[in-house]
Amino acid sequence: MRSIVLTKGVPDFSEGAVSFDEDGHLERGKTPTVMNPNDEFALRAALQTKIRHGGHVSGMSMGPPGYAEVLRGAMETVYTDDSYLLSDRELAASDTWATAIALSAGLETYREEVADIDLVFAGFKTADGETGQTGPQTCWAMDWPIVTHVVALDIDPDERTLRAKRLVEGDVDEIETVEAPLPCVVVTDPEFEPTYRRASHRLTRKELRAETEGRAENHDDHLTTWDHTDLNLDPDYIGLDGSPTIVSSVDPIPKAPSEREATMIEPDDGEEMGDVLEELQPYAAGAGD
Repeated sequence: MRSIVLTKGVPDFSEGAVSFDEDGHLERGKTPTVMNPNDEFALRAALQTKIRHGGHVSGMSMGPPGYAEVLRGAMETVYTDDSYLLSDRELAASDTWATAIALSAGLETYREEVADIDLVFAGFKTADGETGQTGPQTCWAMDWPIVTHVVALDIDPDERTLRAKRLVEGDVDEIETVEAPLPCVVVTDPEFEPTYRRASHRLTRKELRAETEGRAENHDDHLTTWDHTDLNLDPDYIGLDGSPTIVSSVDPIPKAPSEREATMIEPDDGEEMGDVLEELQPYAAGAGD
């Protein structure tokens, strides 16, 4: 099985890591970039497929050169075999549509120069854009079937089909089972959990972890970078020129308070400790039962 996982770098929104300008706007250049959290579920699904059925998993991202570190992270944590970065100035400022055009060109170039693709995995949505459009738009450009909100899956390599359980309209109480032919695009839901019931699968996962440690240390040796000319893309259809989205306004991200007020309480002050206990009691586990 040959799988590609689409991943993206997003600002690290953890407390203390985000940098804002005086108007409350995010300063990307001063804010660390991390792998989009939802993409980790896509990577886990690809790893499960590799462990159960063998094969090869590649990570692919479109972005600035620094996104190579995002792909390295994918290799370190979910054991991808190699990485592909689509990167140059012509691709900058792409909206989801222009990004999907570039990614679909990357997938086609991969098929022509590397190998056929059985599965493409994508995360539910990104932490910065929150649109959830890039995976489905890339699928549309490839003219492949797509299964979204996937929480469990398995592959029948002989029949060339995928069988998946998916949430219905995001409702965790209603799950449907669907089948799709390969090649196929899978958009994983944050509820996705890989399963390794066989001891042989767990042993394979352990072996892959050890194998990947050395590969990730030399990530540059396993990284291929393609620019828009390698992908045979017309600059008029990518980047800012190829992005039909018009942003009418942007709401500033609220700044975290620079100083916090704290009330010091002595442990032996029974009255004040009682007040604290009374305030926290509703949040105690099982308090609402």
